[in-house]
Amino acid sequence: MSIPIAPIGPVSIPQIAPVDSSTATPGGFQSVLEGLVGGVEKSQAQAQQTVNSFLTGGNEELHSVALAAQRSSLEFDLFMQVRNKVVSAYQEVMRMQV
Repeated sequence: MSIPIAPIGPVSIPQIAPVDSSTATPGGFQSVLEGLVGGVEKSQAQAQQTVNSFLTGGNEELHSVALAAQRSSLEFDLFMQVRNKVVSAYQEVMRMQV
């Protein structure tokens, strides 16, 4: 008796709406970063929950556990690259002479 493998759903990339400078509110950049950090934390929590469910004999398949862990890892790596670029841009702005 074999258990059918569930199809893998599409991976969605979170979209960030462009910010219009005339309607920008103070702290908008902070809220975008908080949203990104929240998304990464949510992804890591979901991956951990999937792993725990698999290890305790839940209804998780091995491939879905591996995909959740890899998705979480990729989101974290992407976030770190964005963070590094933001820090680099900030340092470059601070080096500019007025």
